[in-house]
Amino acid sequence: QVQFVESGGGLVEPGGSRRLSCVVSGLYWRTYSMGWYRQVPGNERELVATASATNTSNYADSVKGRFTVSRDITKNAVYLQMNNLKPEDTALYLCNVHTGLGPDYWGQGTRVIVSS
Repeated sequence: QVQFVESGGGLVEPGGSRRLSCVVSGLYWRTYSMGWYRQVPGNERELVATASATNTSNYADSVKGRFTVSRDITKNAVYLQMNNLKPEDTALYLCNVHTGLGPDYWGQGTRVIVSS
């Protein structure tokens, strides 16, 4: 059974920083992509950043230069360092695993609220 432990969400002021963590258990292959998506009520889920097994990263244009995604293969973990946060970054952030062998796996999400 695949399980996610996501953490790091919370309330942060504009211009502040936050680091999200996601540790996945129950997956025994490492050659897959991990990353983060976000969702706001009424909107579609959107890609934030992903990292391949070789740590090749992909970012949404809206977060380039502000967010950094990284992986720890040994811990089966993915992290998202978010700097210079803006109110429009407010969302539920969901951890994603893409194996390419079937449906993606999703965490339950951690909420980030950017507000003064």
